[in-house]
Amino acid sequence: MPHAVTTVGFDADDTLWQNEQFFRLTEARFSELLSAHTDTEHLSDRLLAAEKRNLGLYGFGIKGFVLSMVETAVDVTDGKVPSSVIAEILAAGRDMLVHPVEPLPHVKETLEALHGQFRLVMITKGDLFDQERKLAASGLGDYFDAVEIVSDKTVATYDRIFRHHGDGAAKSLMVGNSLKSDIVPALDAGSWGVYVPHALTWSFEHHDKPEGHPRFREIDDLSGLPPILERLPL
Repeated sequence: MPHAVTTVGFDADDTLWQNEQFFRLTEARFSELLSAHTDTEHLSDRLLAAEKRNLGLYGFGIKGFVLSMVETAVDVTDGKVPSSVIAEILAAGRDMLVHPVEPLPHVKETLEALHGQFRLVMITKGDLFDQERKLAASGLGDYFDAVEIVSDKTVATYDRIFRHHGDGAAKSLMVGNSLKSDIVPALDAGSWGVYVPHALTWSFEHHDKPEGHPRFREIDDLSGLPPILERLPL
C-alpha cells in the first residue's frame, strides 16, 4: 500500500534518547559549586543568557554549554572564581560527554517497524563527535539510512535534506520534541511535522504549537507514529 510520505526524519536528543535531564543535573551542580562564591538566585538566567549569546560562536551541545558555564562563573564572581571551581565545571562537562545513552520508550520497536518501509534519516544538531558517540552507544544506528548532524535546523536545512535523501519535503515527515527546531521549520519547508513532547525541553526551544496547520500532528510517544503514517492522506 502506498504511503503519503517516503522519508521520515527523526530528531535525536530527547526524541530518541534522554538528553536535557543531564544538562539540568549539571546546571544544579554548577549552582552548588558557585553557592559559596556568589548569590545564585539569578544564576540560571545569567547562564541562559550566556548560552544564547554564544550559540553563534560555539553552536549547540555540551562543549558550548561548558564554556558558557565557565564564562558565567567568571562574570558573576567579577573574575574571582577559584581555579578549583573551574576545574570542577570542566569535570562536569567531561562527565556529560561520557554518560551512558538511554533510549526513550518505544523508540527501538518503532524504528524496527518503520525500517524498510520508509527512508529513515536522523537529523540532529550539536557537536559532531558527541552526536556520533551517542548514536553509536544507542544501538540504533542500523535503523537509519542516513545521518545528518547540522549546525542549526532551518527551512533550508529540511529542504536540502529531504531533497537529498528522499523525494522532497512534500513527501517527507519530521518527528521531534522541539517545536522551534523540529516541527515549525519542517512544516514551513512543506513537510509533515509530528510533535512528541518531552517532559524537559530547553527554554530556548519553546514555540507556540502550529494549531490548525493541516500537516501538524502530535503524539504522546513514538508508539503513535506508525498509525499516523498509515493514516496520512495521499
